[in-house]
Amino acid sequence: MGDDADARLCAVVGLAQAMAAAHTSAPVPVPVPVPCDDTPHLPHRALAHAAARGAREALGGSFAAISCWERDRGRLRVLVNVGELAEGEEEFPADESYPVHDFPEITEFLHEEWAGGGGEPHAWVGTRDDAFSGRSNALRRRGRGSCVVAPLVLHGRAWGELHVARGTGEPAFDRGDAAFATVLAAIIASGLAQDEHLEEVRRLAFSDPLTGLANRRAVDARLDEAVESHREHGTVVSLVVCDINGLKRVNDAHGHEAGDRLLERFGSVLSLCGAMLPGALAGRLGGDEFCLLAPGPTADEVVRAADELCRRAAGLELGEGVACGVASTGDPIGEVRSARRLFRLADAAQYRAKAARSPKPVVAGRDGGADDPVVRLADAPAVSPRGERRTFRGRHL
Repeated sequence: MGDDADARLCAVVGLAQAMAAAHTSAPVPVPVPVPCDDTPHLPHRALAHAAARGAREALGGSFAAISCWERDRGRLRVLVNVGELAEGEEEFPADESYPVHDFPEITEFLHEEWAGGGGEPHAWVGTRDDAFSGRSNALRRRGRGSCVVAPLVLHGRAWGELHVARGTGEPAFDRGDAAFATVLAAIIASGLAQDEHLEEVRRLAFSDPLTGLANRRAVDARLDEAVESHREHGTVVSLVVCDINGLKRVNDAHGHEAGDRLLERFGSVLSLCGAMLPGALAGRLGGDEFCLLAPGPTADEVVRAADELCRRAAGLELGEGVACGVASTGDPIGEVRSARRLFRLADAAQYRAKAARSPKPVVAGRDGGADDPVVRLADAPAVSPRGERRTFRGRHL
């Protein structure tokens, strides 16, 4: 009994350490805004994977999975499967989900037991021979003998479940295993709550709070990566820089709330047009300035998306359209060895579009290559005391 208790204590410590390692090793995400859908936020798969693997080992299972409960869709969505996978199962499934009505215990049992004053939700066990059709049918279908299922509860609500199974030739789970699974589920739920908090911190650090687009920090990081890929592999990198026309007049005439609505609405339009370009990043640089970074698509594809952006912006209820400049390594703009040069080119093109009140994007390099007025403007000596950015419209590039 003592050895078993020691082993389980070690397993608990191992699970906590594995989840902590998953927290620290997860890459800092740079948001890629796209038009919103109804897909709920999911935790980092690294964390779910570490939790499922640790729980499987702790409970001596041959298989484990972690799923979340999508209330609006009425289903359990599998985040990760680990261990001995059955036919059709994937470690990181793209869309493996099951109707909750097939597993009523995740809703009915939890709510009846917990709301009725039964204390914290606890795990339960099932076998392939149970009359409880949903679990037993799933076990038989996948060649497994028994399972232990523990609810994952976050912020006082059922969030999902931990599912650990054993094969047909292995001892069935018992009530002691269920009690231990309840402890493991509490540890996992604590890790998921921390993960949600960290994700919110990351989101705030790399996104614009008003529009939800990437902020300047995120754009700079992704632009550096894209230019590095261009230098090493020849990847085409394009940057669209745009400036909303008439924002000050909207603020003066209708108030800053109306100006914020214009910024939000334009951000949605930018995100929509960015979705035309696989892998594009839509961002707000600050104030009335936005950008679209597109590594991969051709220059012509990016110009078409910029054309669409200008067309849609001109149709917004407020504002006076947008001044839009494009710079792409797919056009004759000369060598691009730094993110700063591509940014200078795109901003110079946008400056020309603003000055000419052009209803269409101005594209660097398409009016004479190296002799293009945009290229010459961007490459002229900087006037900033620090020598880092050329001054356009009274600001430093």
